[in-house]
Amino acid sequence: MAKGEGANMVADLSEQEFDATVARAGRPILVDFWAPWCGPCRMVSPLVEELAEELAGRMDAYKVNVDDNPGLAQRFGVQSIPTLLLLKEGQTAARVVGYRPKAELRRALEDKLPVAN
Repeated sequence: MAKGEGANMVADLSEQEFDATVARAGRPILVDFWAPWCGPCRMVSPLVEELAEELAGRMDAYKVNVDDNPGLAQRFGVQSIPTLLLLKEGQTAARVVGYRPKAELRRALEDKLPVAN
């Protein structure tokens, strides 16, 4: 799914494209590990969309369906969903597990992101 105007700010990411996407990212990446059957994941998803829009230019955001991409979930030690990881240069800079209010999610990310221009 393409990012941009009229589209969701948070694109789906698969195991096949994960490493290349992270490698070419010029800024931190927020990864939302989720599954369609997960109620808390459905509550976090719109918050991630809002944060992706509000923090555009400071981070990119992607969703990883753990049912379709179990290798990525295992690689990053995701044992509960939703799990949000902020990756900087491929390394985990922040991890939030479970539902959290938007303000709390933003606080967990904000100090690890580049300063806005």
